[in-house]
Amino acid sequence: MSIRARLLVLVAGACTAIAAIAGPNDDAVSSAFRAWNGAFNKGDAKAVAALYTSDAVLLPASHEIKKGEEIEKFFAGLFQNKVSDHTLEPFQIIPAGDKLIVASKWAAKAPDEKGGAKSIGGIATHVLQRQGKTYKVKLHTFN
Repeated sequence: MSIRARLLVLVAGACTAIAAIAGPNDDAVSSAFRAWNGAFNKGDAKAVAALYTSDAVLLPASHEIKKGEEIEKFFAGLFQNKVSDHTLEPFQIIPAGDKLIVASKWAAKAPDEKGGAKSIGGIATHVLQRQGKTYKVKLHTFN
């Protein structure tokens, strides 16, 4: 087999492996996270809070349980402290009826002591609940 043929087999195999990793819920999670990151990166606490179900629970690293209006206030505090450039990178999606359990890596920028920005990040878990054609956050915890 020629080198070119071997390369084609290798590329085809890699593409098949990538396709096998992608699941049927990837688009739903991608859409939900795109909306969440978009609202966060605009610094819009009201828009972020609107992406949570009415009975959602937020469990931040501060160990304080946030519900209802407390969710919007929590994010408003982050924006006042200049946290920005948020991203979510899912690495596990578990379907559970009308919900998706999503484990992700998160990253953002926060002010450093010298007036610049530093990278922060950790691990997050979201339980997304179907609301019509979209998903909203029912449970969110991160460290």
